[in-house]
Amino acid sequence: MRVNPNYTPTILNDLWQQQTQEQTAIQELATGRRVNVPSDDPAAAAADVQNQALQSQVDQYLKNTNGLEGMLQTADSTLSSVVTALNQAISLGVQGSNGDLSTSNRQEIAQQVQSIQGQIVQFANASYQGSYMFAGTANQSAPFTLDSTQPSGVRYNGNTGVNNVEIAQGRSIQTNLPGSQIFQGAGGDVMASLQQLITALQSGTTTSIGAATTQLGTALNYVSQQRVFYGSAVSQLNANQTYLQQEQVSLQTQETGLVGADMATAATDLSRAQTAQNATLAALAQIIPQSLLNYLK
Repeated sequence: MRVNPNYTPTILNDLWQQQTQEQTAIQELATGRRVNVPSDDPAAAAADVQNQALQSQVDQYLKNTNGLEGMLQTADSTLSSVVTALNQAISLGVQGSNGDLSTSNRQEIAQQVQSIQGQIVQFANASYQGSYMFAGTANQSAPFTLDSTQPSGVRYNGNTGVNNVEIAQGRSIQTNLPGSQIFQGAGGDVMASLQQLITALQSGTTTSIGAATTQLGTALNYVSQQRVFYGSAVSQLNANQTYLQQEQVSLQTQETGLVGADMATAATDLSRAQTAQNATLAALAQIIPQSLLNYLK
């Protein structure tokens, strides 16, 4: 049997492999991933690309959901303030229908109702992050303005459009109701009812004041029904948020299974590679000149 007396190339090759194994283990420990470049595991790397795309999509849906939740809660809170103001106006209407009141007393009550009318217009012009919530899709301009030339005392400048936002794969949610529907709907016109009550208090009879107050009560009930839309939408978003968070966890678990490193195994591999490398260097020290050893170091 012939024995090759030149061990140096073999030992150098072993050293290179040990250094490669050492660097691989160090990278796995640093990144927590066993697949850091496609060549580490082409199939797993390709699957991870798809997984990352799905995670980005879920992250965007969560961002959409969180942003919408704030807007819908603000809209619901605003309509709650509208309900409170309308109840105050109704109480004033009941007070104004008292036949014992003087004309001067009714004029004072009319002024209070006018003040409430202005408040409700402000509520109807509420905005969230620079967009008017009750303007339909024309949400860059205030939807309502006081206008004495209008029968309702108010002009609507928005439109009847609605916005829809995708909150999950294949699932969208309507995010608004147009102000014309909420405040001037056929089921109860808040703006017209307020103006009718103001007019009745200023120049009408107790009967007309009572009728206007009743009509305003109908408008109050209608607004309360419209408000349900926002509460329901918030509930849908909360359920969707829970689903997306679960989807996030599932995708992260899949990613770990595809490309995650076994940290204990990586630490063991690093220790073995370093031990083998030290042994190889010791062997080199015995068979090559010290100058070459210093050069390799």
